[in-house]
Amino acid sequence: MTNAPDRFELFLREPGEKSVTMQPETRVPNAAIFHFHKEDHTLGNLLRAQLHKNPHTLFSGYKVPHPLFPHFELRVQTDGEVSPKEAVLGACEELVRELNSLSDTFNSEWELRRVTEMGGGGFDGA
Repeated sequence: MTNAPDRFELFLREPGEKSVTMQPETRVPNAAIFHFHKEDHTLGNLLRAQLHKNPHTLFSGYKVPHPLFPHFELRVQTDGEVSPKEAVLGACEELVRELNSLSDTFNSEWELRRVTEMGGGGFDGA
């Protein structure tokens, strides 16, 4: 017996359960805390790093409040030209583009390797 929840509870959402909630940060201007449910360090670190590339982002950081629960909090502060929500949405869109590009590159390289291992279709260089 352990205190850890069942594995499926770490990623399956209940009907109507939100993936992300936003809470305005009242202590600093142009800041918000985003609560990501059923997600972990993988997404948190990707978003943090992508937000650091945005020139309008003054601060982005995340924490996982407890290691047994799949939840993280992302804190974002912007310069006011864009809202924290716009910055996070932009980071998500850019990550999707980058991951699609990575997938396309991987698949084309995989296919090229498969073709070269098969002999390249009989081309003998003559």
